[in-house]
Amino acid sequence: MRILNASGCLDALAAREVARQLDAFVTKTVTPEPRAGSDPPRIAETAHGMLNAIGLANPGRDRFLAEHLPRLRELGVPLWVSVGGFSARDYAETCARLDDIEAIELNLSCPNVDEAADSAAEIVAACRVATDLPLYAKLSAAHPDVAEVARAVAAAGADGLSLVNTLRGVALDRQLRPVLARGSGGLSGPSLKPIALHAVSVCHESTGLPIVGMGGIQTGRDALEFAACGARDVALGTVLFADPGAPTRVRAEFVAACADAGVVSAEDGKALAKSPETERKVHA
Repeated sequence: MRILNASGCLDALAAREVARQLDAFVTKTVTPEPRAGSDPPRIAETAHGMLNAIGLANPGRDRFLAEHLPRLRELGVPLWVSVGGFSARDYAETCARLDDIEAIELNLSCPNVDEAADSAAEIVAACRVATDLPLYAKLSAAHPDVAEVARAVAAAGADGLSLVNTLRGVALDRQLRPVLARGSGGLSGPSLKPIALHAVSVCHESTGLPIVGMGGIQTGRDALEFAACGARDVALGTVLFADPGAPTRVRAEFVAACADAGVVSAEDGKALAKSPETERKVHA
């Protein structure tokens, strides 16, 4: 199992030694034009996680390709570029200009932008034509049937899935006003984990695609649970804000957690994690 970062949760150029602990670094989402993002305050702690309303702040495609990507390559860590936009054409044009990276993560589920993108499957299909690089579709568990979306993007040409993005939430201050200037933001952290595990499980059963699991992973045991539900790799997000050594720690804890659970491989964990309902479907 490899350990990545969740897009937007680590500035690799400012924290190079943290990034070098990872098996691959995922960039912040890149859009065709520069974006200043949401007005501050745009991060708020909650009792069980963190809300953010960054709003896809980024330097834009041209500057990213000319200035940021060459510096990221100097880290010596495999790179994934997170791509965003507001139409299938936006995504495809960015994908067409990317090369010499390990994979592209298509951000199809950001809760902090108002513009409506085209359907997830349409975006994936356009990007599949534009590039031969591996495409991972990042989906939200907010959809009433995330497995249906996963099947659609798989049919459109996605090579893998990133599960899950944040879910929209609100935090209030002492005067009962929203803490975030935008009002709502994306909830990440421990409270997201049970939802993420369910999404990974049903999407794994539905598609069989490689999955990067994320959402509340803080320990090696958390990572093992994602593996048991079908994730091939995991990504750390909110935990990196409090513990820059988390990738190394979680990697070591994962080995210990496997031993404690009596499993040798992720496949062994998946067998143990199958629910009675899943078993009935398999043997029906």
